[in-house]
Amino acid sequence: MIPADVAVIGGGPGGMAAAVAAKRAGAERVLILERDFDLGGILPQCIHDGFGTFIMRERLTGPEYADHYKALVAESGAECFLNTTVLEIGKDRTILAVNPNKGMFKIKSRAVILAMGCREKTRFQILIPGTRPAGVYTAGAVQRLVNIDGYLPGERAVVLGSGDIGLIMARRLKLEGVEVVGVYEILPQPSGLTRNVVQCLHDYEIPLYLEHTVTAIHGKKRVEGVTVSRVDAHRKPVPGSQRFVSCDTVVLSVGLIPENELSEKIGLTMDPVTGGPLVDEWMETSNPGIFACGNVVNVYDLVDYVTYTGETAGQGAARYIKGELPDRNPVRVMAGPGIRLVVPQLVTPARIVEPLSLYLRVEKAGTNVRITVKCGDRIIARRRERAVKPPEMIRLVISPEKLKEAAGAGDFLVELVDEGEAAR
Repeated sequence: MIPADVAVIGGGPGGMAAAVAAKRAGAERVLILERDFDLGGILPQCIHDGFGTFIMRERLTGPEYADHYKALVAESGAECFLNTTVLEIGKDRTILAVNPNKGMFKIKSRAVILAMGCREKTRFQILIPGTRPAGVYTAGAVQRLVNIDGYLPGERAVVLGSGDIGLIMARRLKLEGVEVVGVYEILPQPSGLTRNVVQCLHDYEIPLYLEHTVTAIHGKKRVEGVTVSRVDAHRKPVPGSQRFVSCDTVVLSVGLIPENELSEKIGLTMDPVTGGPLVDEWMETSNPGIFACGNVVNVYDLVDYVTYTGETAGQGAARYIKGELPDRNPVRVMAGPGIRLVVPQLVTPARIVEPLSLYLRVEKAGTNVRITVKCGDRIIARRRERAVKPPEMIRLVISPEKLKEAAGAGDFLVELVDEGEAAR
C-alpha cells in the first residue's frame, strides 16, 4: 500500500496542472498515474499551434505546451507512475492500479483528482451502415499515425464531422499530399472553432458541406467510397439526395465523450448534459475528497480552460486534506434560456475565496446578446457578446464578493438574452 496526499489519475494538461497546483498549495506527496509512456496526454501529437494563448500569452504547439508543464511537474517534486493503468477507485479513495514494474498495487490517497480526459466517438457509436473495410479512422488516430508514427492513412480522404481535430487533420493531410475530397457536417453550422474553419478549410480550399452526412461505407478489403446524403431539419437523409464519393480513407470527427468509467464505478453523480460528474466551485464531485478536472468533466475547446480547471482541482484537493474547505451547502448553477450547459453545476458561496469561473455553451448561434447570472432578483454578473456560437465555450469570471452578496438568495440561473428582442 503506497500512501499519498493527492493522487492524480491522468497525466494530460489537466492532470499536470492539478499536480503542480496541489504541490504549490501545500500537499506533500502528489502522485500522477498515467497509462501512456510519457506525460502530456494528447498534446504530443498536436503539432499545430494555438495552445496557451491565455495562460502563456503566446501561441505554442502541443509538444511545447506539454514540455512546459512537464518541467513544472519535475520542479514541483510530484511523482509520476508511467505505463500505469488504474483499475478501480474505492469510495475511501483507495486506488487499485497495475504497471509492468510493480505489477498490481494499491495507493491509499487522502484526495483523488480525476483527469482521464475524453475519447472519440467511433463509427459504431454513430451507426454508419455498410461493409467493414480497412481505412476508417477516428481523427485522433489519423493524427497519431501522421504526426507521431509518420504514416499516411491513404491517398484520397473524406472527413465526416467538422470537429476541431477533423478540421486540423483535413489541413494536415492536404499538406502531406493526400487529396481531401471534402468535410461533411450533419449540422447547419460547423462543430469546430471558427478560427479552425477559416485556417484549415477556407485557406486550403477544402470544401465544407453542411447538412450532409455519410449514409454508407463501401468496400471489401479497403474503403472504395462512401454514399453521402443531404439531411433535413430533423437530421434525416433526404430521399434522392444520395451520391457516391470515391475515396480510400474515411476520417471520423463526430464528437468526444468524457472518459468516466471509473467515475461511474464509484457512483459519482453525473450530469447527463456534459457527460461528466457534477462538480462544485473547487471541482469537487459528489464524493468528498474526489475531485475532477478537464475533459473528464466536460469537453473543453481550449487547453487553457482545461489547465484552469486542473489548477482549481489541485488547490481544492490540497485545501481538503488540510481541512481548509468549509462544509458544503451548495446551491445549483442552472442553465437557463439560451444556455445549453454550465460548469460548475454547484456552488457554496461561503467556500469561495478566489474569483469563480463559469464555463458555458449556448444553444444556438446569435449576435448582440447579453449573458446574465441571476440569484433571485439580483444580477450578480452580466456580459455582452457581439457573437456567440455553440462550439465556442464562454468563460465568465465572478468575484467572491458578488457571490457572497447573493448567499442565501437561492439557486443561480445563467441565461442568454437577445439584446434586439429585449429592446423591442
